[in-house]
Amino acid sequence: MDFHTEFKPLTVQPQEIEERSFEIIAEELGPHRFTDEQFKVVQRIIHASADFELGRNVLFHPRAVQAGIEAIRSGKIVVADVQMVQVGISKGRIEKFGGEVKVYISDKDVMEEAKRLNTTRAIVSIRKAVREAEGGIFAIGNAPTALLELIRLIKEGEAKPGLVIGMPVGFVSAAESKEELAKLDVPFITNVGRKGGSPVTVAAVNAISILAEKMG
Repeated sequence: MDFHTEFKPLTVQPQEIEERSFEIIAEELGPHRFTDEQFKVVQRIIHASADFELGRNVLFHPRAVQAGIEAIRSGKIVVADVQMVQVGISKGRIEKFGGEVKVYISDKDVMEEAKRLNTTRAIVSIRKAVREAEGGIFAIGNAPTALLELIRLIKEGEAKPGLVIGMPVGFVSAAESKEELAKLDVPFITNVGRKGGSPVTVAAVNAISILAEKMG
């Protein structure tokens, strides 16, 4: 059966589609409070979600973007809370500087420890990650419990991340975990409210890795 449509795409060239998308985002967002570097992150977050409200509600620690660039260029580990985040991150730019993207939530020892303690794998995976990824980027897009555990470990001096990208989505503890992150004096990128998720967390990491690569 033949299907016909009157709609024709303006272009089928990927680079042109992305450039035009970013132009539309800048036009539609209008005046904003972000620095030039922060806006490059926000643009990619909106590009991944088509959600301007989410974009406007992104919060940055003053050193967040620079800290992320430094972590990537120093070859630090990028920790993803779940496989969906790990899969989405463009690994070439991370690996170029000697880093890697790791996810611990399905590790056998994590699953066994979570069962023994009767707690979530997300919590136990963060406890393992902080031992291996000091100075790294923690990218949390799904599990508020992971973000809350990371915040606890930071407060207790057991975790020293280079940057926390905390944008979990959900109805239980998601907004609250982000509020708690925004109170910390560590480099962070987060947003206000329930929205978030893997695609926007991935977008933030990828935006920072692009900035890191462009530096040389």
